[in-house]
Amino acid sequence: MVQGVLVENGVIQNINPATGELIEPTVSVTTPEELEKIISAANASQQSWSDKSLSERVEAIRQGLIAVEPIADELASLITKEMGKISAEAKLEVSNAIGLKDGWLDMVKEANEDVHLGGGEEGKAESIVVRDPLGVVVVISPWNFPAGEIPFLALPALVSGNTVIVKPSEVTPLSGELFCRTLASCLPDGVLQVVQGDGKTGEQLISSDDIHMVAMTGSTATGKRIMNVCSKKLKRLVLELGGKDPMVVFKDADLDKAANDAVANSLFNCGQVCCAVERVYVDGSIQNEFEQKVLDVAKKWKVGNPTDADTIIGPLASEVQRDNVSKQVEAAIKDGAKVLYQSECPDDKQGNFYPVTVLSSLKQDMAIQNLETFGPVVALSTFDGTEEAAIELANSTEFGLASYVYTSDLTKGSRVARQIRSGQVGINCYSLVAAQPACPWIGHKQSGFGSHSGMDGFRSFSVPKSIVFTTNAPK
Repeated sequence: MVQGVLVENGVIQNINPATGELIEPTVSVTTPEELEKIISAANASQQSWSDKSLSERVEAIRQGLIAVEPIADELASLITKEMGKISAEAKLEVSNAIGLKDGWLDMVKEANEDVHLGGGEEGKAESIVVRDPLGVVVVISPWNFPAGEIPFLALPALVSGNTVIVKPSEVTPLSGELFCRTLASCLPDGVLQVVQGDGKTGEQLISSDDIHMVAMTGSTATGKRIMNVCSKKLKRLVLELGGKDPMVVFKDADLDKAANDAVANSLFNCGQVCCAVERVYVDGSIQNEFEQKVLDVAKKWKVGNPTDADTIIGPLASEVQRDNVSKQVEAAIKDGAKVLYQSECPDDKQGNFYPVTVLSSLKQDMAIQNLETFGPVVALSTFDGTEEAAIELANSTEFGLASYVYTSDLTKGSRVARQIRSGQVGINCYSLVAAQPACPWIGHKQSGFGSHSGMDGFRSFSVPKSIVFTTNAPK
């Protein structure tokens, strides 16, 4: 049971987090018998799909993304209804997913092209490194970006010649299915399919001997369970997992920008982002000034109905998530944290709303400094201003997905970034948005296993094979 979602009589209880109402149409869980047929169809169609040229596969996928354009507004509205994302952010998510059809998809193609080694001179030995698909890849997608995350895993798998089965999160089953079925309408039968259900369905799916790889974005706990199941057959894995991402603000930083980014990147998507800023460490000598700037920004973030134009933060995705955030905040306050600000919040007993909260005077041993919060909280604490202290604090949790360093001295920023153990470090920026498209997305420590995106990540869904000649290879 993820986020408290119930399955009753084979039907997912899909609840609108802003109203508490049951969303129609209902979503039936894929039965074990249906699951076997879907797995069989995926295996049956895999060879003919991989036999198509790389260019043919890429063009079919491109047409699938183009097919999403006419339903973009419908899909965005469904995302808002299922997980509470405000309308503007939901539309941006869908637009970004469609936009992958251009340069990004071409990079995936390039990563899968043959590589020629040696040769050139008449008779000189030459080798060709080609890439073989793995077979059938399962993609388990998250609820916080129900359309935006699927393509980062499914599309490189498809380009590589695999067939793909997607299990959307049970929190957002309709959003994931609408995106996948629209994309699949431009692909041969059996190449991209969808199953619905909770963790039980997911375990049945990945346990099949006819599944060859699993790619998942989600929690560290779920990732460990998946790894345990897949270890029995040494199935390939790509796991993007949780984070507790630090932001370090040195006294020479642009404090207006740093304060704005601290708030925006803590609160975006109601804080429900794996690489959200969850710990802000500010040089103690500028604490008061920085905290005031943070408050000035935070007070502009209105919590409300996600369909209202002036709302900046909607509800949390579930009651379970809201209660988890509340529990962490209350425990921190009990242990001495100061509440600098809490916003107004809709007085709606049915919705999972939580106020924008700014905390300070946090201690390193508090749960809110070590466990993923995933909520609209700006968590402020201080450090002594040294690089050594900044690095030690940034590395102080079991996670290592993203980190952020703010300073006007880019040499210092780079020096600190190289010592932080995380997959990406933004210098005066939010790496999720500012990173070059060819950058890999990877977690260090317990924030992931393997990688996706970037040339290395694009190749994670295939295996290299060297074809060796003692002369030039045939043309």
